Amino acid sequence: MQAYVYKSQRKAETYVYLAARDDFERVPGPLRAQLGELRFVLEVALTPERRLAQADPAVVRANLAGHGFHIQFPPNAVAAAHADD
Repeated sequence: MQAYVYKSQRKAETYVYLAARDDFERVPGPLRAQLGELRFVLEVALTPERRLAQADPAVVRANLAGHGFHIQFPPNAVAAAHADD
């Protein structure tokens, strides 16, 4: 599975993975507005053997297959979100 990765110009260390290049319509409007301009940074083949630095590739593939996109938030934002659990 190919993924196209974009960096948010408004939210530091936040990336959007898309199943199809420039298919921003898959990302809900309110979320797109929060992310601001997205700059293309990488095309990657998400094979089962592929490792990603800050995301579980199986989760990314599942989100791309089911929703057409995956959002990767900064590591500290994810930890803070789970601190209330």
